[in-house]
Amino acid sequence: MTEPAQIMTVESAPAVHRLRILTINMHKGFTALNRRFILPELREAVRATEADLVFLQEVLGTHQRHAKRHRNWPETPQYEFLADSMWPQFAYGRNAVYPDGDHGNALLSKFPISHYENLDVSIGVVEQRGLLHCALQVPGPRNIHAICVHLGLREVHRRQQLNLLCKLLDGLPKDEPVIVAGDFNDWRLRASGVLAEQGMHEVFASELGEPAKSFPARWPLLRLDRIYVRNVTSHQPTVLSTRPWSHLSDHAPLAVEIHI
Repeated sequence: MTEPAQIMTVESAPAVHRLRILTINMHKGFTALNRRFILPELREAVRATEADLVFLQEVLGTHQRHAKRHRNWPETPQYEFLADSMWPQFAYGRNAVYPDGDHGNALLSKFPISHYENLDVSIGVVEQRGLLHCALQVPGPRNIHAICVHLGLREVHRRQQLNLLCKLLDGLPKDEPVIVAGDFNDWRLRASGVLAEQGMHEVFASELGEPAKSFPARWPLLRLDRIYVRNVTSHQPTVLSTRPWSHLSDHAPLAVEIHI
């Protein structure tokens, strides 16, 4: 997390009643099948959305081999490169560590992040997964909780990870807004029933009847990515599946506006 010189003063700022949300599994800054490094193009596309909060999965903190191989590899971690001057606050939850570097989840925010923690929900040693929980100071009467999610590929692991997510949600103040977004890998559509017990609703399912198709990005067939909310209303959920998004990752991003 960074604290640049110009950060809005929450106490003096007018109350915020609408937030634009974006979530994307960014595939470590490469196109599908790792054919091309496209992080600079991805940054421009993300900036163009003017989102207030950006939930990122599969974001690299460091990678020594890639840094030597690609001339345009950024000197800063990928989440910091994406944040640039548009999102003055960011948090990173490192999930996987290997000889060349590390990757995990990240949150970019236009509002101060008062604190954050990364909950390790890895089951076994094959897949390293985490829940990045950030408490945001958004001008208005209440804090907002943002949880960036990347769950496992195996259903038995996802069930345990969803239970851990529910435990986290159960410990949050019941009247404060909560946004949970990311890659659930939930192709069997089990997560919504579990999270409904915590008062969470999925924004696409609420408006369109079912979660959005987001994978693979060029021809979305599977409903893997989600945005769940509590104590807010959701409006105009959108799948960003056309160019340039269809060529910037293997997942199509999801966007929505929430009203507090």
